[in-house]
Amino acid sequence: MQIYTIEAILLIFLILITICIIYERDLLSAIMTYSAFSFCAVLMYLMMGSPDVAFTEVVVGTVSTIFYVIALKKLDRWCK
Repeated sequence: MQIYTIEAILLIFLILITICIIYERDLLSAIMTYSAFSFCAVLMYLMMGSPDVAFTEVVVGTVSTIFYVIALKKLDRWCK
């Protein structure tokens, strides 16, 4: 029963983080919030018992975060 509660809390965090990413005006903050989303997704996958998907999410989340930060250096940081 306790595992279902933790999974529900993680799912609520994922939904809230997604809403925060959508309405974020600062692109660097959106990228860092996306990293938090990826971390919560990794925890969710581990709770569900699929460590291979969690490991893949860690790799993809890390690489995409680095890629976004590098791309942000060539763009304006704030959305208009």
